[in-house]
Amino acid sequence: MFDWIQNGADWFVYDVLNLDKGQHLAEALNFFIYDTTKILILLFVVIFLMGIVNSYFPIDKVKSYLSRNKLYGLEYLMASLFGVVTPFCSCSSVPLFIGFVRGGIPLGVTFAFLITSPLVNEVAIGLFIGLFGIETTIIYVISGVLLGTVSGVILQQLKLERFLTPWVKEVLATAQRDQDTFIKEKQTLQQRLPIIWDEVLKILKGIIPYVIVGIAIGGLMHGYIPEGFFEQYMAKDNLFAVPIATILAVPMYSNASGILPVVQVLVAKGIPLGTAIAFMMGVVGLSLPEAMLLKKVMTLKLIAIFFGVVTLCIIISGYLFNFLL
Repeated sequence: MFDWIQNGADWFVYDVLNLDKGQHLAEALNFFIYDTTKILILLFVVIFLMGIVNSYFPIDKVKSYLSRNKLYGLEYLMASLFGVVTPFCSCSSVPLFIGFVRGGIPLGVTFAFLITSPLVNEVAIGLFIGLFGIETTIIYVISGVLLGTVSGVILQQLKLERFLTPWVKEVLATAQRDQDTFIKEKQTLQQRLPIIWDEVLKILKGIIPYVIVGIAIGGLMHGYIPEGFFEQYMAKDNLFAVPIATILAVPMYSNASGILPVVQVLVAKGIPLGTAIAFMMGVVGLSLPEAMLLKKVMTLKLIAIFFGVVTLCIIISGYLFNFLL
């Protein structure tokens, strides 16, 4: 979908700037250009489309429906499954997360999507089958979906809405006022578009600095941190290898398809598959750039709780993988 952005980044870095492939600066700059452009486009499209949807399905009605209709946890599973069909890395999933929050979707359900989306997608599944076989792939997909679902349920029970930033609360209040106006005046879509457009620009203006800083951090990590740096801490005889692998994975920012070949190398070197997969989940599902992007919508306390719950679930998954496989 975004090959044209990657081609443009390659052309600018390697042809215009004449930097060599494999050079640290070149890789970091290429990553920054590609990811920043992709995420800004996603932000614009998602917020604009969610603005149109929200104008016809008011936030209060969405919340009311979800509170009246007991789905017995299926809403978390559905959000996780939706994450499976959206092939985004952790930072690219943030625009959809913001759109869901703005649309009145419960925070735990939104978290279920945010967690699963970067972990499991069709590209990663295809690579996983080729590298580790169907049985291991099935276990990984199920564990990824359950990880998002269970984490979403836990986070929802903690009642964390109070830890959203004032910026998000202002966005929600503005969206509610706009919806009240649309309904009261019975405006057509053409009449609603200018108001929706103004709100899109307002949200983009507020979050762009966080996108740039977050992706800049990711670019530096992508270009300068060696992939084999942490292997010595994941040895088979280390009882704490799984939590260490999960925590040390945070700086290694990448998407699932990018880190899978690294996981294969780790396994070939004798590192247990569960430990390697915990490392992969940490790389994909937890990252400093993602935290930087989320800083606009969450307080530091909420980010810490979110990362803590996901880290705990990844560690449990890693030990479970080692036990089963």
